[in-house]
Formats: sequence, structure tokens, C-alpha cells
Amino acid sequence: MSTIAAISTPQGTGGISVIRISGESAFEIADRVFKPSKGSVLKMSANTCKYGKIVSADETILDDGVVTVFKSPNSYTGEDTCEISCHGGIYVTRRILREIFKAGAVPASAGEFTKRAFLNGKLSLTQAEAVMDLISANGSQTLNSAVNARQGRLYKQIKQVSDRLVTILGELAAWVDYPEEDLPEADPVALENSIDSAISVLERILKNYDSGKVLRDGIDTAIVGKANVGKSTLMNNILGFERSIVTDIEGTTRDIVEETARVGEILLRLSDTAGLRETGDIIENMGIELSRKKLDTAQLVIAVFDSSSPLDSSDLELLERIKNKKTLIVLNKTDLEQKLFANDFSDYSRCVVEISAKNEGTDKIANALEEMFLNNDFDPHTDFFANERQHACTEKAYEKLIDAKDSLLSGISLDCVSVTLESALESLLELAGERVTDAVVDDVFSRFCVGK
Repeated sequence: MSTIAAISTPQGTGGISVIRISGESAFEIADRVFKPSKGSVLKMSANTCKYGKIVSADETILDDGVVTVFKSPNSYTGEDTCEISCHGGIYVTRRILREIFKAGAVPASAGEFTKRAFLNGKLSLTQAEAVMDLISANGSQTLNSAVNARQGRLYKQIKQVSDRLVTILGELAAWVDYPEEDLPEADPVALENSIDSAISVLERILKNYDSGKVLRDGIDTAIVGKANVGKSTLMNNILGFERSIVTDIEGTTRDIVEETARVGEILLRLSDTAGLRETGDIIENMGIELSRKKLDTAQLVIAVFDSSSPLDSSDLELLERIKNKKTLIVLNKTDLEQKLFANDFSDYSRCVVEISAKNEGTDKIANALEEMFLNNDFDPHTDFFANERQHACTEKAYEKLIDAKDSLLSGISLDCVSVTLESALESLLELAGERVTDAVVDDVFSRFCVGK
């Protein structure tokens, strides 16, 4: 296998850049471009660093830095690995990388370092996928889940189920294939209990899928309402800075203003839309039409109403439009005399908060959103699926286990039960990466950044 190299830090100006080299010729290649102040890279002990000069093929000094040596199999990839730390200029980093290529390395493809770690048995497939979740974690719960998955907690849970299925299948095969050996007949009650135990583990993991997806990917959210009800003020409060223009003039917002914000543990991909009203302004009407389209496609609608004014025909039209959507109703301007109250909206949404966007409200909104999107039994320390591949494999295994239990209870032969259990096991082995095609492996690591 070739020796690969890539820049492992973000490619921008900074204090330091790290270039990773991995493969059987890593030390020889590093020795050609890095000259320690004493000795050579080839004579360095494992897990040690040395300061020195980084040079080109003609011995021109390009930079000074530090080289770190990791010897197989005790490295991230499981191969001989060197990491050269240099100053974080874009030009100097790329120039050093070119010299490393000249010295014999080849460019690493996206995710190739982690792919080699998987192929060399340093990581399970679920652990490898957790690396990208760790990099992209956007909150404490997603970080916690990614760390747990990186340490193998999800893999261990799946492994326990798959190991139990292997044991069950072995017992069934022995009884079916060797009747002359007078082996004890499989106990249907014990078999049912074992299947139930496996089902409960997968059920617990699947139950938090939607909540985990919300925490990891965020929610496409439209803030809608009539003109001048306080949508832009609410948007700015949620963001913590002024993003939308706020005035007392109706129709100030004419286009969709988009930003991402974290409210409690939930990530919102916010769109502040133009106020819904009848107007003769052609440009404003275009913005209002965009607002209606955004309302129809959003995963969550935050519908804002002026609590100091009674509902009119425009409000009622909006309420009918959002009746079948996931909606948080916000009654704004509670600092004024209220003419609207939460029970006025009981036919349209169970989630209503009363706030004064000028002064407060984000805590109430955060609590309401967590109640809407995190199920009541949600464990904040749970493990989330890194992607749809993991979810699909687990769901398929779960469905096959349900089928196996139904077959057992209906009196179908144990041969048929075994076939269904084998299908469940296949899905779990695919999830863990123990039985997976090259195409699946390539697809997983193609989503990684180069240098990881």
C-alpha cells in the first residue's frame, strides 16, 4: 500500500499547520524533508518529537518545526506515521506538502487516514463514522454522543446483540443439523426471551433516532406572521445580535433572512420571512410569496402574533395554513395590554408561549422546543446514529427480529426462525463493518475531509 500525505489542519492562516504522512515509507520520506537538530527521523523512538529544519530537495530551508513519530501498530492508522508541524501559512504549508510528494508520498484521498485505521482494525466502522460526528459536533449532547461512539459504545451495544444471535443460531443449527446426536431440543421460551432481549436493545437505540437527528442536523424553521408583529425582533433575540432590520414601518422585511442559531440544545436553521399582508407593492409581494413557500416547506413554523391586538382575517388565514404543521405559536408584546391568550389557540397548536420579544422570551422558546422535539424518555447521554446507513441497518435488523418472534409464537418451524435471525445478524454485521462491501466502505469515507 502506498505512503500517503495530506494537510490535517484547516487550510488557512494560523499559528500552526500539521502535515500527516502514513505508510511503510513514512519515516524515509519524512527524513528527506525534515532535518532534526540532532540525529535523524529514522533513528527516532516511537511517540517522540524533535525540533528541526524543513528543507526542499536542494537543501533550501523552507521553515522550522517539529516532527512526531508514531510506529506501527500504535498509531492512528495502524501504520508507520509521521506528523510534521510547521508555521500555519497557507503557502509554506502547501510548499512543504509538495516536497513530501517529491520525496515519494502520494496525496491522500478524502478520509483515507481513517479508512486505513478501519482496514487495519484500529476502529470499527461505527467508530470511524463517529470521527466526522466529533468534528462537526454543534452542541454538548451531539459532542457527548460522538465521543461515546468514537470510544465504541454504540459498537459494543450492537456487538452484544450480534454475539447473542450467533449463539442462538449455533444452538439451533446444532439441533436441526445433528438430530442423531440426541441434543436437547431448543427451548421456545428461552429462545423468545433471547429474541426479546435483542429487540429491546435495538428498540432503545431506534427510539432516539428522530431526537438525535434534530440535535445533529438542526431544524429548518420559518418565522412567520403579519407585518410588524415582532418577527425580526424575535429573530435578533434568538441570534443574540442584530441580523434583521427592525422598524415600526410595516413591510420592512421584504426578503427571507437566513441564519443558524442554537436555542438550548436545539439547532435552528432560521428564516425570518416578510410579513404576510395585502399590499400593492410589487417587490414586497414577491417577498410575501417567498414567505408562503417557505412556510409550506419548513420542518418547524414559529408563528408570531401580536397579543395586544385581536385576531383578524389574516391571522385566521395563517392559522388554517399551519394547522397540520409542526408549529410553535408565539404571542408577542405581552408588555402591552393583552387581548390574545394561549387558550385562544388550542385548536391550532399545543405549543404556545407568551413573551415580550423586546425584553425576554428565548428561555421559554427553548423549553417549548425541547418539549416538542425531544421525546419524554429521551436520554441526554444516549448514542445517536451518525447517518442513515446505521439507522437503516438497525431498523432492518429490528424488523427481522420482530418477524422471528412472530414466527416462533405462531409455531413455524425453527428452520424458518433461523433464516430470519440470520437476516437480522447480517444487518448488524453490516452496521459494525464486520461484513460490508467495498462500495459501502468507499461511500462512508468519501464524506470525510482530506487529511482525516
